[in-house]
Amino acid sequence: TFPPDLTFSCFTEYKTDDELEMTMVCHRPEGLEQLEAQTNFTKQELQILYRGFKNECPSGVVNEETFKHIYAQFFPHGDASMYAHYLFNAFDTTNNGSIKFKDFVMGLSILLRGTLREKLEWTFHLYDINRDGYINREEMTEIVRAIYDMMGKYTYPAMKGDVPQQHVDAFFQKMDKNKDGVVTLEEFIIACQEDETMMRSMQLFENVM
Repeated sequence: TFPPDLTFSCFTEYKTDDELEMTMVCHRPEGLEQLEAQTNFTKQELQILYRGFKNECPSGVVNEETFKHIYAQFFPHGDASMYAHYLFNAFDTTNNGSIKFKDFVMGLSILLRGTLREKLEWTFHLYDINRDGYINREEMTEIVRAIYDMMGKYTYPAMKGDVPQQHVDAFFQKMDKNKDGVVTLEEFIIACQEDETMMRSMQLFENVM
């Protein structure tokens, strides 16, 4: 069965395959076959995803404000705006301020069906806010605080004050092998793979997708 998605959940609108194919061709010239080849989804799964995407975003693109509004519905006890901002930027690989269906499904394919390395690379990209190829303490702290804010005090009542910074300090101590103050992609991947506790933490953060 196809796993539910937190971002676009309404997959119930019915269309025949022919009707959906025509709709998709109008909005996405690359077509189903190309996306099927580029992702880990089947044609049927792509059709289901597209129904949900178009149901929530009839224009065929998602801007950041719409993305935040949709995402906030799933975290009513917290403030999801900052995490949604960073997540939006990670999906917006062209950095043009909007997410098209192809952007969305390519990212989702990695998070749901990618290899461990692909998932870690995507997560690294999420944490690398300024996209300079490194994660510094400030970037990681911003993401971790955003996650805590999103989950809310009802979910994690003990996670407040300087707890996010303590979490980041512990991560950096294990990740920054050469102690130069930044974490490279390879340092990030090696550290996550070597440490079972860290891997569980990274999977927790990944699952808030």
